[in-house]
Order: sequence, then structure tokens, then C-alpha cells
Amino acid sequence: MINRISPIHIIGGGLAGSEAAWQITRAKVPVVLHEMRPERGTDAHNTDGLAELVCSNSFRSDDATANAVGVLHEEMRRCGSLILAAGDAHKVPAGGALAVDRDGFSTAVTEALEQEPLVTIERGEVVGMPPKDWDSVIIATGPLTSPSLSKAILDLTGEDALAFFDAIAPIIYRDSIDFEKAWFQSRYDKTSEGGDGKDYVNLPMDNVQYLAFIDALITGKKTDFKEWEESTPYFEGCLPIEVMAARGPETLRYGPMKPVGLTNPHNPMVKAHAIVQLRQDNALGTLFNMVGFQTKLTYGEQTRVFRTIPGLENARFARLGGLHRNTFINSPRLLDKHLRLRSMPRLRFAGQITGVEGYIESAAIGLLAGQFAVAEHKGQSIEAPPITTGLGALLGHITGGADADTFQPMNVNFGLFPPPPIPEGKRKIKGRDRKLAYATRALNDLDRWLGSMHDTQEASE
Repeated sequence: MINRISPIHIIGGGLAGSEAAWQITRAKVPVVLHEMRPERGTDAHNTDGLAELVCSNSFRSDDATANAVGVLHEEMRRCGSLILAAGDAHKVPAGGALAVDRDGFSTAVTEALEQEPLVTIERGEVVGMPPKDWDSVIIATGPLTSPSLSKAILDLTGEDALAFFDAIAPIIYRDSIDFEKAWFQSRYDKTSEGGDGKDYVNLPMDNVQYLAFIDALITGKKTDFKEWEESTPYFEGCLPIEVMAARGPETLRYGPMKPVGLTNPHNPMVKAHAIVQLRQDNALGTLFNMVGFQTKLTYGEQTRVFRTIPGLENARFARLGGLHRNTFINSPRLLDKHLRLRSMPRLRFAGQITGVEGYIESAAIGLLAGQFAVAEHKGQSIEAPPITTGLGALLGHITGGADADTFQPMNVNFGLFPPPPIPEGKRKIKGRDRKLAYATRALNDLDRWLGSMHDTQEASE
């Protein structure tokens, strides 16, 4: 029997670890949250704040009626998520997406956990395997797990390391953008709460400019990889811009540079061949990041190449792009349905290290790991959320739904959900009606799951 007085230890103060800590303390169970920064830094972090966003500032779509990510947002809100509460409190205009002021967001999460009496934050690296007297441990070290802990995990599991590169997009100062060429508009004038349908800066290119830009991306000098990194695959959802460009000259025009849904007020009769979009990155609106422009170009080449984009000739960069190595375990083979390591059940895993991809997906697995750890700590039984929910679909995928032999990181999407039932009298449901059916069922099933959890908790107290 687990000592019910002992705290639950969480290793890693990113989104997953912070969310797990919050969920645990809501159940009146103490937590020790171990974060190695600033005692030991990483190649991607700039601060010692909890839940620091190191790549984009976007949590992606917030549409809970037609998008799996938006459904997951709403599910987490209903579960009392700290990450969603902080995100909602520090949102910046981003059309139909939920984007946040990264500094305000991290500060809010850090302050919430620092002010929680049941949370003890210990700064410093956990070297190697967690001590044996830590009865319940959640490892939420994310894509930048320290070498010593990585080695300990691999020694314990006997699995070969799995890794890929994640690429970071540059950030530009708004006052260095030429608005004689650029303009504000959301694609199809779509608005978000607090937005006005003009949440993005748009930079148009004609055919000649576009082809010259593609050539510059492909031929530009890239960051050199270490020998052991050369065979590491990229995650398809976060490819460097030059990798996409190398797949064919039209690839970017059907990806992040698609010119649809936008009209250039400076020249409304001429349709752009391609468009670069910048998204607001902070609450003040002084910083904008290049949407989809993760890159492995060297710093000098980034400045040279990106200043060839019309409107960015004099761009000043608050941050240039870069790469960091991302590691994850083979969760379908190694973890049980409650995120415990099969070979050592006192250890749970959460966040990107489990093979989910994305801020919200990482926080979602942290939320579940925290709830599972609490139930075990209190001697309660707990069912996993239904696979018809975003939480359950993600959990099911990484703990058995995916093929362990070909396992790769995955964002939440409706392809992970069972198909919705077809209404009587219809042969099939399509388009937005199908998405709405997924979303409606997910939120209804989540509410039932939350109700059953509440009844179980009341019965055991």
C-alpha cells in the first residue's frame, strides 16, 4: 500500500508537469515539482519559468464544434485545467485559434503553483533514476530530457532511443514591418474572441518573388547536425520551411503560404501568388511570429533570406529560428492504460515524452497522469476517459492504439476517435456535420465521465 502521507513527485515543470501538479493538489494531495532550470539550462528555453513556450505561442484551433484540438481545449476547461485557464487569461488575437502572450502565460502558471501550499518546487536536476523511496513519480521531462535521465530510462526499458527534431519559428518586431506592402487580415476574415478579423499580418509575393524565395530556402546555408543526429526524423507537423520547400516548388503554396481567403487592400485586383502570414506573439502586439516558418537555416541566412519577403526588407528579429532535439519513448509498448511504466509501475510518464505532439496534447496527458496518480494514492479506482473524447483518444493512441513498431508523435485529430454513429435514415454524414457529431459526442461523454469520477470520489470519502 502506498504511503498516503508521502507526496507525489513530478519531474519536469513544463506544460505537462505543471498541469499534473495542479490536478493533484486539487485533490488535496501534496506534490514536489522538480524543475532543473535554472540550475541546468536547455538549448531551447530562455527563462526559468514553468510552462515556458519554446516554439509557437499558439494552442491552435479553439473551435469546440468542428476541430479536435478545440474539443480538447473544452474538455480540459471542464476538467479544471490550469494550462487552459492561464491560456484564456492571456490570449492574444489569432482568428479562430487560441494564441497567448507567452511571458504572461508562463508567469501565470508559475505564480499559481508557487502560491499553492501543497506544491513544493525544487530547482535542480534529478540525476538518473528517481530514488526508490519516491513511491509515486510522474516523469514529464518533455522533449529535452536530461542525458542522465534519458540514459536511466533507456537502461530500464531496453528500448532503442526514438527522436526527432522540432523547429522553432522566428519572431519579428512589428514596427520593422513595412505596412505599405503588408496588411492585417485573418483568412476569410475569421474572428476570434478579442479579435477583429484582422489578426494576422499578410505579406504577398508574385510568382517571380516566390520562386526566388523557394530557391533561397533550398540553397541557403543550414545548421550542421552532429553525426548521431543525421538520421533523426522530423515530426511532420513541424517541418522546417526549407524541408517543405525541397519537396517541390508548389508545396508551400498549398501549406503555410497558401494565398486563399485574403485580399490585398494595396492592390485588390491582383491576386497574390503566395502569402507569408505573421501572427501576434504577445499581448502588447509588438511581436509577431512567422507562421509555419520553423527553420534550420543559420542565423545569418535567416536574416538574409527572410528580408527578401516583401514587407520585411528592414525586419528586425526578436528571435531567430532554430532546432532542438526531441525524444520520446515507445509508449504503446512500455506504458499501461494509466500511463505507468509496465516494468516499474511507480513511474508514470506524461507530456511529449510519451509521444504526443503539441502544447495542449502534452498538457492533456499531464492532466490524466495527475488524476491517475491521485486515484492510486488514495486507493480509488478510476476509469480512463472514453475513447470518444479527445482525452481518451489521445490516451488510447499512445497506450496501445498505435502500432508500437512504427510509433511516431501524434497531434490530436478526429482520426483517433471512433466514427460517430450515422443518424437513422442517412447513409453517411459529411463535412461540418460529421465534425459536429464527433465534438458533441465527445463533450457529452466527457461530462458523463466526470460525473462518474465525482460519484466514485464521494463514495470513497
